[in-house]
Amino acid sequence: MEFSTLIWQRCWVRKYKDKPVEREKLEKILDAAKAAPTAVNFQPQRIFVLQSKEARQKLRGCMRFDFGEPLTIIVCYDRRESWKRGYDGKEFGDIDAAIVATHMMLQAQELGLSSVWIGSFDPKKVCEAFALPKDIVPSVILPIGYEAEEGGHGVKNRKELKVEYC
Repeated sequence: MEFSTLIWQRCWVRKYKDKPVEREKLEKILDAAKAAPTAVNFQPQRIFVLQSKEARQKLRGCMRFDFGEPLTIIVCYDRRESWKRGYDGKEFGDIDAAIVATHMMLQAQELGLSSVWIGSFDPKKVCEAFALPKDIVPSVILPIGYEAEEGGHGVKNRKELKVEYC
């Protein structure tokens, strides 16, 4: 599939079939995360793969969504390993995590899977629920699976791109 086709086909999905994601597909998704560029190549991402119902149920207490996905990935970063810009100390861990999550979403789409980007969750509760070390910061939650027949996917409405040429 051409990249331009892939990026325009991908949309958010909020309802999934009760069908597990095959191990081979999960490995490809994780490989895409590994290939993602990060600031100064520090690779501070930490990935938590929730496959059990118990783990996904624990996550439900940290957010208000339940899409019935068979697989959820929490993309985090390690503060101790993320690059900080020397001029002002800006930390790039959250940006790195976003790039990693985007790579995983696009790989999932290419494999015939669907996903949705969740940023609305309580990071403190996620850290407590999964006993994350203090320097591990949850950034993005990605439910992944096969889209349910009933739909639940988002329409791609895009605003006009604002571009300035200098």
